[in-house]
Amino acid sequence: MDKKNRPLPPTVIELFAGVGGFRLGLEAAGWETIWSNQWEPATKVQHASSCYVANFGSENHSNEDIAVAIDNHEAEVSIIPAADMIVGGFPCQDYSVAKSSKSALGLEGKKGVLWWQIHRLAGNLRPKLIFLENVDRLLKSPSSQRGRDFAVMLRTLGDLGYMVEWRVVNAADYGFAQRRIRVFLLATRSDLVSEPDSIFEQYFATGVLPSVFPCESYEDLRHFELLDDPVNISSTFNIGGKKSPFQDSGVFWSGHVMTGTGRASKHKAQNLDSVLVDDLDVPREFWIEESSLPSWKYLKGSKSIARVSKSGHSYNYSEGKMSFPDSIDRPSRTILTGEGGTTPSRFKHVIERGGRYRRLLPVELERLSGFPDDWTKFDSLGLQISDTKRAFFIGNALVVGLAETVGRELTARYFGGELTR
Repeated sequence: MDKKNRPLPPTVIELFAGVGGFRLGLEAAGWETIWSNQWEPATKVQHASSCYVANFGSENHSNEDIAVAIDNHEAEVSIIPAADMIVGGFPCQDYSVAKSSKSALGLEGKKGVLWWQIHRLAGNLRPKLIFLENVDRLLKSPSSQRGRDFAVMLRTLGDLGYMVEWRVVNAADYGFAQRRIRVFLLATRSDLVSEPDSIFEQYFATGVLPSVFPCESYEDLRHFELLDDPVNISSTFNIGGKKSPFQDSGVFWSGHVMTGTGRASKHKAQNLDSVLVDDLDVPREFWIEESSLPSWKYLKGSKSIARVSKSGHSYNYSEGKMSFPDSIDRPSRTILTGEGGTTPSRFKHVIERGGRYRRLLPVELERLSGFPDDWTKFDSLGLQISDTKRAFFIGNALVVGLAETVGRELTARYFGGELTR
């Protein structure tokens, strides 16, 4: 095809970009990233943004508070370009299972409120699509009103004129080497959706997320309404409910929700051993000294510890046993942000090689999430990034191949012919 007549690639804005997992996957699927933002308020040195720039360049990349960037856009001080899609793995700390239920504040938390910046930008730009990723705990946050935060998100996206579908996905179920469970949310602008007799039947049969992450069956299908305004939903939704009404698959359309539990059509996954480097190439500091093995085994083992709360209440803190060492003949456990460093830990991966034990290298963590080798090794000045920080990046990142899979489906559905913007 002549270059002059070649359809333009669909365009994307990447928010909360981290080290660019969404961008890597979507560009492999034919998308063009035209603006990106990465800002970490808790640190003076912007390591993730610097790594992002080292790989993609600084053009059209913003390293400032997203609220400030949108303020400037609305004041016409600077412009965030219109795009076909907004994507982001918005900060999940306030929903994360790594926190206790009482400290997981959801939309009211300092980082949970960043949801409103996504909503604000979507209202300004009106993209065709919004594609987001978060921990699955989002569906049941906060503990006092299970599912309230997700209900507010659905209702406010609906008010902007979007149909929303979601799907909880374990990457290993779809062929990847990491058992990473995340919820993917896709909002499609209503003018792109042909309203059928039953949008719910259409979703479970032909929706984007059910198509790329298929299930053998759906169980316990439920229908309910979200017709109230977001303020009332925030104050009244599911008060006293012990469980969230939102299950791992579902669709929201015109104030109506249908949700169910999907039985994934599992694909043969890659195993942890598929990403391992040769033992001769493993630096000495990644091998665990025999003297520290008892500490590792204790932390990985089951335990019940007597504790006293701040109020003086006595209780037992219990932990179940974890595999030690980790099996290399199956997909890895979820990579967490604390994977780096030599200190013994319950959550870090440890594998056994020829009677010796070691931690995973940063390049092995990158491979488990689908990043190219040494993607996180250097910053924008060419300086080497610490192994601990590299592990932190990957612990925050999505599995790149999942973004690519969704991106290819969206390209085929909405941008297969001539692109009009």
